[in-house]
Formats: sequence, structure tokens, C-alpha cells
Amino acid sequence: MMPEERSADRLQLADAPTLKLVRLSAIITSGSESDLREAFADVRDTVPAEWVEELVLQSYLFAGFPRGLTAAREWRRASGRDAPSFDEGADYSNADAWRARGEETCATVYGARYEALRVNVRALHPALEAWMIVEGYGKVLSRPGLDLQRRELCVIASCAAARQNRQLHSHLHGALNVGAAPADIEAAIMSIADILGEAETRKVRLLWARVLGK
Repeated sequence: MMPEERSADRLQLADAPTLKLVRLSAIITSGSESDLREAFADVRDTVPAEWVEELVLQSYLFAGFPRGLTAAREWRRASGRDAPSFDEGADYSNADAWRARGEETCATVYGARYEALRVNVRALHPALEAWMIVEGYGKVLSRPGLDLQRRELCVIASCAAARQNRQLHSHLHGALNVGAAPADIEAAIMSIADILGEAETRKVRLLWARVLGK
């Protein structure tokens, strides 16, 4: 059964706050500081603050630590929200729990490709495999403040903005695997078309068509 044939059973996510969050993900990855300030001003009163906090935290995985820090600084300025005094992500005694939930989340995202992913990343370096599971999927992407479907839409935006097509391909599949509707993925792609530009948007849409088997 093709993904579009299952769409009636999937979550419908592509409302205005979600698409603003998706755009913010692309801007954190590829935009200037002035772009970030404008984007945070736009989402401040229209997107749940907890979603934005979680996107900022996960951005270091896909945009790099320098951009993640810049995003956190601009979000603090725009929102007027103080950082929490403590967070479970700062307590490394949770590492075993992160590993367990990371394995579960990664398996959900990658589906039948999960075991092959582990083998392939381990062949690159065993530390990368451990960090992917414990830090990436466990400590960060399994946090409860933002659902996994919206996280994957934001990851798609970040990978597209970074021109990382191999990872984009994986996360287009991943968004389907975690329950996002094809229409929502299409809406997410089109919401960042002006950021990507015409030529890059065409490439992303062609890749998406291949994922759908069209």
C-alpha cells in the first residue's frame, strides 16, 4: 500500500502554527541573525512557546551548535522567557533511559531500515552510532515537549535548507513512518519554498515524489 493510500489514517498537522515552526527550522539552519530575529518575532505570539523551545534545542543536531546557540539567544530576547533552572537533559544519570527511548524513537523513524542504519553508522564510527541513539534520538528527539510528527517535519525543513539530500530522503520516509500525512509533508515543503529557492525546491519535490513512488 502506498503512503498516500494510508493518509486517511494519519494525523493532520499542517495548521498555521505548525508551518511557522517548520519555516523557523529552515531559518535557524540557513538564515542570518536578522532573519532569525524576524522569524522569532513572528512565532512569539502565534506558536506555542514549548514547541519553539523544543525546536531550538533540537536545532543543534541539524544546524550545528553555533547556530543552535544563536537561535537560543534570539529566542530568549524575542520571547522574554527565562531558561528553566533545571532540565532533565542536563542530568547524564539519565543516559540509560535516553538510550532506551532513543532506540525506540529511532526504530519508529526508520522502520524496516533501522537495523541497517545502526550497522552503517557503526561502520563509520562506533561513537557516532552511540551519539545518534543516546544523544540524538534519546536525549533530544524523544523529549515530550513536541510530538514526533512535528519534529520530523522540522527536520525535513532543516535538511532541505542545509542541502543534505541523503538525510532529507531518510526523514521524508521518517515523517511518514511516525504518522505524518503526505499532505502535511507536501505543505511543509512548500512552506519553505521561498527560503530554498526555485531550483532547490524542485529538487526536494522530485525527491519527495520518489519517496511516494511516483
